[in-house]
Amino acid sequence: MNFSIENTNINAVKIVNLFKVGDHRGYFEKPFHYSDFKNNGIDFHIKESFFSVSQKNVIRGMHFHTPPFEHDKLVFCTRGSILDVALDLRKNEPTYQQYVSQILSEDNAKAMFIPKGFAHGFLTLTEQATAFYFISSEYVQEADGGVRYDSFGFDWNVDSPILSPRDLAFDIMEQFSSPF
Repeated sequence: MNFSIENTNINAVKIVNLFKVGDHRGYFEKPFHYSDFKNNGIDFHIKESFFSVSQKNVIRGMHFHTPPFEHDKLVFCTRGSILDVALDLRKNEPTYQQYVSQILSEDNAKAMFIPKGFAHGFLTLTEQATAFYFISSEYVQEADGGVRYDSFGFDWNVDSPILSPRDLAFDIMEQFSSPF
């Protein structure tokens, strides 16, 4: 049961092709296997897992945890479809302020691995979507931060996005001071 892992335009962010088999009863999908990740250079230890259910045109993001509580994250979609986005906030990297996007859906068996130092967000593309997250640290409210979704040059391609007041209140990228 092996995964295949693809590089993206930002080498630290990976697209994971999940193990999936199906027959007339449905399908079986494995989103994580420590040894397969480790053999592909990803030393990922899950400390917390959660999921969100979102309606069409909802944008959640762009979120991160500040040091020393930063975390790696594996995101996949078990119902519907999302446009997943990772923004590089590592100010000493040549890819600082660059982003990666990938459609994740219940059909395509893909996940996005997002390492420490990145902000994460997504747009729900279908009437409803369930996004799962595996996280390498536990949630710490004081370390929870973000950058405004529409301030770093990514085209979300949605006319009337639905966001929380919290996400709308994040600093724009040009006023943001990265802790990474």
